[in-house]
Amino acid sequence: MTTIHDVARVAGVSISTVSYALSGKRSVTASTRRRIEEAARELDYRPNAGARMLAGKRTYILAVTEPVRADTYAPAHMAFFLAVANAARRYDYDALLLTQEEASAGLRRVTSSQLVDAVIVLDVSAHDERAVLARTLAIPSVFIGIPDNTDGLVCVDLDFVAAGRLAVDTLAEAGHRVIGLLGHPRSVYERGSSFPPRFRDGFLRRAAKLGLEARFQMPDGDNSQTRTALDALLGPDQDLTGLVMHCEETIQTFALEIVRARGLQIPDDLSVISAATTADTSRLDPPIDAIPLVPAHSCDRAVELAIEQLTQAAEPRVELIAPTYTPFGSVAPRHAV
Repeated sequence: MTTIHDVARVAGVSISTVSYALSGKRSVTASTRRRIEEAARELDYRPNAGARMLAGKRTYILAVTEPVRADTYAPAHMAFFLAVANAARRYDYDALLLTQEEASAGLRRVTSSQLVDAVIVLDVSAHDERAVLARTLAIPSVFIGIPDNTDGLVCVDLDFVAAGRLAVDTLAEAGHRVIGLLGHPRSVYERGSSFPPRFRDGFLRRAAKLGLEARFQMPDGDNSQTRTALDALLGPDQDLTGLVMHCEETIQTFALEIVRARGLQIPDDLSVISAATTADTSRLDPPIDAIPLVPAHSCDRAVELAIEQLTQAAEPRVELIAPTYTPFGSVAPRHAV
């Protein structure tokens, strides 16, 4: 491991001079500071976090609080953590993942010990206990997600309501009048996760406004429940012509198998959209049009907002990222009956 002694040796200065230059406690000449900084970069030197804390300096660590629950879909959650970590590295920061289901306990621990400079909050629920705690912290916090009460908070997220509307509008413009939404397991809605209800509400309200018949089902995770849910959406006469899937990739994959087993062709018999998903839907069989949920979009902005707050106060805000549409040929005009 590179130490301050190594930096001093390469830069040709004393250890104390390196300390003064990196901590800012005392002034050093511009040429000396430049040699020290070049040596630190060459050796990939990172000052000890504990020493920085004692000196009242930044720790260059972001806490990422993301509780792991029984119904956590690990691939999507890890995609968001990795996106935060990648964004943090661009600011020379590391990310510390807190996965306790009792989320506030871990957050209190790392903030009270001054281990981190700021907090990124993932997997936000409607009545998130971390929102109450965040308002009392002496360090910045940014929520990737939107709790019901956003007073005093900085939040950034995909506009899931607009994503729901976009899915409906796409099908309506293609002439579909009976459409369905295959959602997340019931437990995700019941525990108050904030984004699935927002997408559902955007979908159902838009369909009602356009005079469409809209159906909604929540498969509870296993294949038999997915089959039951999809059968309910298709209807006894299989009159459903537009399907939106806002659920885990495993559920979507099995749903497409059921569609094929029912003898339905995509998009000739059934137009399908995968909505607000982190999965690569071009790999599905067949490839499915997507309203993508790109972790980097919200995570990059969240880290940027967190770093900004280290030097200047931020006004509480909610920033919504507009949804986009990626076609893969799974939506077609409804056949005239």
